[in-house]
Formats: sequence, structure tokens, C-alpha cells
Amino acid sequence: MLNIIIPGLTALVASVLAAPVTIRKLKSMHVGQKILEDGPTWHAKKENTPTMGGVIFIFAVFVGMAAQLPSMMITRDLRPLLMLALSFVFGAVGFADDITKIKHKENKGLSAAQKLLLQIAAAALFVTVMRISGYLEPSLYVPFFKVTLNTPWLLYLAIAVFIIVGTDNAVNLTDGIDGLCTSVTAVCALFFSVMLGMADHPGAGFASTLFGALLGFFMFNKNPAKVFMGDTGSLFLGGAVCAMAFMYGVPLIILPVGIIFFTETLSVILQVAYFKLTHGKRLFKMSPLHHHLEKCGWSEWKIVIVFTLITCAACVLSALFA
Repeated sequence: MLNIIIPGLTALVASVLAAPVTIRKLKSMHVGQKILEDGPTWHAKKENTPTMGGVIFIFAVFVGMAAQLPSMMITRDLRPLLMLALSFVFGAVGFADDITKIKHKENKGLSAAQKLLLQIAAAALFVTVMRISGYLEPSLYVPFFKVTLNTPWLLYLAIAVFIIVGTDNAVNLTDGIDGLCTSVTAVCALFFSVMLGMADHPGAGFASTLFGALLGFFMFNKNPAKVFMGDTGSLFLGGAVCAMAFMYGVPLIILPVGIIFFTETLSVILQVAYFKLTHGKRLFKMSPLHHHLEKCGWSEWKIVIVFTLITCAACVLSALFA
């Protein structure tokens, strides 16, 4: 139990202490968020809010993981490091994207093709290393239906890469209003911390560390946000969610646990498809879904609270019946 609690508390303290210093540094470097011209007009006031704040909770996660090194050295179990590696690589892709945006002084970073290729390569490498290390079997357990599908390795690899890349981008889409991605992902991390902890899995420490780091970051990312996580943070979190799900042994658990991520993504897909089919009509007032709700009069706080509670309910149901 201490192997779970101590890293989480360490990450929480590190996040809270690192945030003010990092925010001041980002301001001095003029690392401010550029707001899309076709985005919500009421978000214009957020222009130049420090971005790339994901480095705060990434740093905190590294500090929390350092607290686990003694136990990892004793057990020689490197799975928590693999989880950190996938998260970090995706965070690095987001960092490159953020740096490109800042350099060009607009909200357009790496091209979609560049990001996709980097994400696919990182996902394929992670799954392959997991397989070679003996931590992964090419079978898919379907939550709630309680069916296990045995698949050929290459097919499993393709499905796994699709799940990881899709989830990473879904988490990225969810980062659109103050505190939303932070709070929803924190609940997911808490879920995996409990479930992996019950299974005495070393990955529980990573999940606990992520939860603590996000809890501290939320204090500065909640509305009105003093800092945004940027793609550096959101892509890191997408990788972390995937790492936790694969270590849990049930990758498809991401669907119910990450219901908000995929609902947000589905709203974008439906919006684009409907727009093309109807030659210009819109299904939603704006996508992703959180912007539609804003246009319907919901406050950012209301959206964050409702979406977080939905995630809590989905996690409880998954724990009980999946």
C-alpha cells in the first residue's frame, strides 16, 4: 500500500511546488496560447495564457517514479518504466508540436501526417517491447461481455496501435476548456491505481503518481486557468492512459473508462460527416462536444463537473461489472 500512496503524495507535492515556478518561467519566455480564429469567440480572453504547462505534471510524475526506484530495483520489474516511456515519448511529440506553434506564433504545429507517423511508431515499439518482454499476450478481453478474442500477433499489433493512437488523439481533443482533460484523466488514473493495486501490480504506483501529479496541476489549470497543459501534456496523458490499460491487461477497458474521450471524438467525427453529407449543415453548434455545450449556455465549471462525474460512474461500473 505504501508503494502506491508514497509516490502519489510525492508527485502531488512536486506538482504543487513546481507549478508557480514553471508558470513564471513560461510567462517570462512569452510561451502563450494562441486561440484558433474559428474557435469559441469567448475564449479570446484566454489568448497568451501560458501553455506547455504539461511539463509540470510530467516533472511531478518523474519525481514520483523516483520514489519507486528502490522497490523496482528489488523486484527488477521494469513495467512502470515502460509505462513512463510510452507516456514520455507521446509527450515529446506534443512538445515538438507546441514548440512549432510557438515558433510560428499560431495554433498550428506539426502536420497531421507528422504527428500520426510519430504516434504509430511509438505505439508499435511499446507493444512490441511488451510482447518480447513477456508482459503481453495477443488476446483481447471484451469488457462487460466477458469474451476473450485470441488473435494472430500481427493483427493484435495493428489493433493495439489503432487503440493507442486513437486514444492519444481522443485525450488531446478533450483538452479544450479549463481543467477538463486534467480532471477526467485524474479519475482514470485513480481507477487504474485501485485496480492495479488490488492485483498487486507494480503499475499501480505509476497510476497513483499520475493521479497525484494531476491533482496538483488541477489547482492551477481549473477555471480560470493560470496555465494550459498544451499538446505536451495532453499527448503525454493519452500515452499514460494507454500504458495503464495495457498493463492492466484489458486494453478495451479504455472505452468505458475513457467514455468522455471517445464521446468528444465521436462528436467531431459526426460533425464532419454530417457537414459533408448535408453540404454545410451542422449537427452540433460546435465540436467537440464541450464547445457545443458552452454554446448551449453551460459554464466551463458545469461541463467539467458533469463530465468528471460521468467518468466516475463509468469507472465504478467497469470495476464492478467489466
